[in-house]
Amino acid sequence: MSGPQCCSNPPILDPASGAGHVEKLAGFNTYVSGSIQSNLTILLVSDIHGYEAPNLRKLADKVAAAGFYVVAPDFFYGEPFVRDKPDRPFPAWIKDHGPDKGFEDAKLIIDALKSKGVSSIGAAGFCWGAKVVVELAKVALIQAAVMLHPSFVTVDDIKSVKVPIAILGAEIDNLSPPELVKQFDEILKVDRFVKIFPKCAHGWTVRYDVNDTTAVSCANEAHQDMLEWFAKYVK
Repeated sequence: MSGPQCCSNPPILDPASGAGHVEKLAGFNTYVSGSIQSNLTILLVSDIHGYEAPNLRKLADKVAAAGFYVVAPDFFYGEPFVRDKPDRPFPAWIKDHGPDKGFEDAKLIIDALKSKGVSSIGAAGFCWGAKVVVELAKVALIQAAVMLHPSFVTVDDIKSVKVPIAILGAEIDNLSPPELVKQFDEILKVDRFVKIFPKCAHGWTVRYDVNDTTAVSCANEAHQDMLEWFAKYVK
């Protein structure tokens, strides 16, 4: 799970990025965009690079512009994965920041959102975050799910999904290859949308080069699919 694709094209983190702001939610530093008055919330669960990634925050702002209240918590407690830290190789880092812990933390976020009067919640997870989101979908704590280039997600996970789910996969992906994504499609028993993006690689929806027009176009297409799924089921 810690192959080159998972850690490739790491973003340059920027705590000041995005049109939203950071506030505490259930004790977590959380990037927030949009109005809580919406009552319709989208939880974005980042990949291993965390919630300060500018492309992730740009996507949060895009989702907010569609009428949702968007939250992207720091589930890594200020320690996103950094590839060039020899004292914290991936196996040591993931031991402290497994998606099982992310799932427990996400439940706290959902409780906090409900206490604010939020009536409907969708969740999108990227790479590591997709495992967190599928766990939420297995216990129906959300109204709809989107997984983008998932990692750690198994066939058994997919068998237990209880809410409408969209799965956006890449043609070039060692972590969730097209064959596995197609298997997910075949076994799902809920409303679903499954799509494999040709010529795209793992991480393409949030780790794209903003100066590469083709990469931006592919990411935007996935973002639009995600938005349409949430517009259909989070209401």
